[in-house]
Amino acid sequence: MDKPTHLIEFETMLLGRHRHLDRSAYLLLNRIHVTGPMSIGQLSDAFGLDVSTLNRHTSALLRAGLVVRIPDPDGGIARKFRLTGEGERWLGEEREKNILGLEKVLSDWTAEEVAAFAAYLRRFNTDIERLAGRPWPRP
Repeated sequence: MDKPTHLIEFETMLLGRHRHLDRSAYLLLNRIHVTGPMSIGQLSDAFGLDVSTLNRHTSALLRAGLVVRIPDPDGGIARKFRLTGEGERWLGEEREKNILGLEKVLSDWTAEEVAAFAAYLRRFNTDIERLAGRPWPRP
């Protein structure tokens, strides 16, 4: 291959060292926040994870009071997870911390550079989602 994709692999690996939060909780809460209440089956489809893995993660969210199980608002049989007020607060605080951290890192970048970088990241993510067959809803 004539593209320097190994450079992207290395840089994306380095991104992981800066995460100081429970990544699975952040991802699950974000998905439920954007999509609305979701069942274990829907979460399994959305993330491509087995139900037992998601049961462990959602159990931790339930214990932390970040989600509750509710009857399906659409009348289905499966119960769904909905963010609690505490879950909304936690997610908002974590998002704000992430944004503040990004603003520090990108403080010397122009608005145009930030917008271009965001556009490339979006393209990168949507191509991954397309190949995986699991699009991520965007607000």
